[in-house]
Amino acid sequence: MGQSYLLSCPPGGESSLLDAVERVDTAMCRIRDAGKVKARDRIAVLASLNLAFELSQKEAERLEAESFQASSFGQADNSAFAEAGGAFDHDPLDPHTQARVDELMRRLDQTLDKDGRLL
Repeated sequence: MGQSYLLSCPPGGESSLLDAVERVDTAMCRIRDAGKVKARDRIAVLASLNLAFELSQKEAERLEAESFQASSFGQADNSAFAEAGGAFDHDPLDPHTQARVDELMRRLDQTLDKDGRLL
């Protein structure tokens, strides 16, 4: 918003600091340009609350995605596709699992051979 500040950051953090400055400035200008708030300190508080809310939302989404990945639904290793030797880069199947897959494939072939459809 046209203000200059002398800031410091850890070595190598200049790019991140400039990114943060740009985000804060953009958020403050958006609020100022909406015309409802004029006081610079109130604009700064509202911008910081908006940015904190956005960060909180992204963190919640990240945690939800991590939680899904940790669940049995998100782990490819536990899926039937991976068990059947799907497109995942894993070690070859153990003999017991390979025998199960072969038997299932044989049964599917038999069923499909009758009329060409599963249902």
